[in-house]
Amino acid sequence: MTEITTEKARIGAPSAQPFINGFTEEGESLSPINAAGSKAPLAGEAVKSHSHGGGVGIPDSSRAGRLTSYKLADFKPLTGLEEDWRFTPLKRLRGLHSEVLTGAAPTVTVSGPDRVTVETVARGDKRIGSAGIPEDRVSANAWENFSEATVITVPTEFEADTEISVLITGQATEAAAQHLVIVAEKFSKSVVVLDHQGSAVVSENIEIVVEDGADLTVVSLQEWNDDAVHASSQQAKIGRDAKLKHVVVSLGGDLVRVTPSARFTAAGGQAEMFGLYFADAGQHLEQRLFVDHAVANCTSNVLYKGALQGRNAHAVWVGDVLIRKEAEGTDSYEANRNLLLTDGARADSVPNLEIETGLIKGAGHASATGRLDDEHLFYLMARGIPEDVARRLVVRGFLHEIIQHIRIPALEERLTDAVERELAVTNN
Repeated sequence: MTEITTEKARIGAPSAQPFINGFTEEGESLSPINAAGSKAPLAGEAVKSHSHGGGVGIPDSSRAGRLTSYKLADFKPLTGLEEDWRFTPLKRLRGLHSEVLTGAAPTVTVSGPDRVTVETVARGDKRIGSAGIPEDRVSANAWENFSEATVITVPTEFEADTEISVLITGQATEAAAQHLVIVAEKFSKSVVVLDHQGSAVVSENIEIVVEDGADLTVVSLQEWNDDAVHASSQQAKIGRDAKLKHVVVSLGGDLVRVTPSARFTAAGGQAEMFGLYFADAGQHLEQRLFVDHAVANCTSNVLYKGALQGRNAHAVWVGDVLIRKEAEGTDSYEANRNLLLTDGARADSVPNLEIETGLIKGAGHASATGRLDDEHLFYLMARGIPEDVARRLVVRGFLHEIIQHIRIPALEERLTDAVERELAVTNN
């Protein structure tokens, strides 16, 4: 396989050797040219704290300095030149970034164990806003325009013996806003499946609260009709010794943009974030995730895999991991892999790792994009397997690593069948 690869080595805890002269323990330069009052490009306003929106010389160059607000007016109109939107075809957002969202939101149908509570609440409910604040204009627009929210609560110490199914069905194509809140109370254990189907143009905010000691899996499946446009901000807050497994599967829709984030609020938290996407001709599937190591001794692992086929099939993956100065003992890794099955497909992959302390267990990131490995195909074909079957086996094996993390047999079978249908489109 001809592979275009970007690999970064893991960074571990510092050795017992003396610190490098001119640098702090965290690697910050002590050079006088960077001091406040200097005219150097990294001085003055550039050395402001991240919490003041600084970054190093460039506004919002740090993920910690990203603007957050509930107010749409605080976000400038989009031009497509913004870092967060440079890969997104704004004209295909169908007004989610610029219009009042007056359309009917997709219907929400929840089924699961009796002890799990499901409520429809007004926007003033105190649980709304408990997990995150909008970080972009589309999310803020949805925040201003939703009228009611669905709140799903898994009670304290309850272990669900079956998954909680949340069927989200679109039935209109007028731009709409939607809001969901998922609360996993202390020491509970559950799996929530968000199943997006039908036709819709919707901006969706999903808040996920994982309280102390809870173990929550959230699977977000986007299997929309071909005309759907979906922007989904999925923000998770992870408590002490809590575990979150977050899986994004994007298969259907014209344009789908999912922006999951995981923020640690106390020590001992764990986050696993997995993703699978399969883009066909003309589809735009975008994933931008953020892991915020804001406290000490937490662990995160990110793996997204995608396949693309057909002219103008486009996939975007941007992974931001921030290890703040307070987050000593962090162990983090993120990776993205893309498989281009035909000419005319494009994958953009950008892993970002920002470290503010050297006192960590390890951190790293990796990205790879390429075509099918000819040696793999030859190995299978030399054993009598026809080429078309061999190609499908390679792709299926490539993506199955993500599917197997779901651990819901019926859903795994459904996704395997969906991948087979995708492969049949161009006889790969």
